[in-house]
Amino acid sequence: MASGFFAILDDIAALMDDVAVTSKVATQKTAGILGDDLAVNAEKATGFLSSREVPVLMKIMKGSFINKLIIVPVVFFLEWLYSPAIKFILILGGLYLAFEGVEKIIEFLFHRDKKGHEVIEEATEVADESEDSEKVKVKSAITTDFILSLEIVIIALAAAKDGYEALKSQFDPFLVEIVTVSVVSIIATIGVYGIVALIVRMDDAGFKLIKKSKGKGFVAKIGKLLIDALPWVIKGLGIVGTIALILVAGGIFDHNIDFLHHSLPTWNEALKQVVFGLAGGLIGVALFTMGKGVVSLVKRK
Repeated sequence: MASGFFAILDDIAALMDDVAVTSKVATQKTAGILGDDLAVNAEKATGFLSSREVPVLMKIMKGSFINKLIIVPVVFFLEWLYSPAIKFILILGGLYLAFEGVEKIIEFLFHRDKKGHEVIEEATEVADESEDSEKVKVKSAITTDFILSLEIVIIALAAAKDGYEALKSQFDPFLVEIVTVSVVSIIATIGVYGIVALIVRMDDAGFKLIKKSKGKGFVAKIGKLLIDALPWVIKGLGIVGTIALILVAGGIFDHNIDFLHHSLPTWNEALKQVVFGLAGGLIGVALFTMGKGVVSLVKRK
């Protein structure tokens, strides 16, 4: 009885060794997309009242976990049932990410400064609909996270397959792959949102340092620096997040559409992805605008 128990423990240890190897490979392969995920989600998680930042972040993090609970089994099922479907889903997801990125660029370039009465009206609407506004922003963040999580899971699965081939494992490849992808998904969620939480609470940390040092000395200067830096960090994350959306989308198009992958062979890879992402985003904006027009016509009738 005891020997059987220790044999099970030995098997678990051996499996964890294999998973550690494949997870290392998968984490390295997903490092780029995790950086984009961090930038996008940090930008999405900012812009709330200080008292709502952590609760909102927890809602988005919970949504991210649910996203991965849905995505992981679906991806494995599609991989078994009809693997080309994964590529099609990725392209649709890339179109959505490109649309979000280009929409932000268009809003920045063509945003009209509001007059005094418009600012007052908007402030009143925000005050009256703050809860609804928060729900909309959280939903948008979770939707974007879904697309990025899908990319992470698929890349992790491909990397797990590569890592398994390099092993002389006694375990079924499916078992190693599903444990690896699950581990990478958990690490990605906790790691990304843990860093985001640190970023959005920079100002609170600064206030505490100033209070603790009674506003004097080097510690107080560090606190003031954290407070002053937060708006710039948020603006920077907004820019980086938008670029990340374009790059991630362009990378999806580049790696999953053969025609685009083999076009512009002399171009720099990042530049190609920016061009593909912008083009996809403009197509997405055009489709969205046309859709809105159709809906407006239907409502008038």
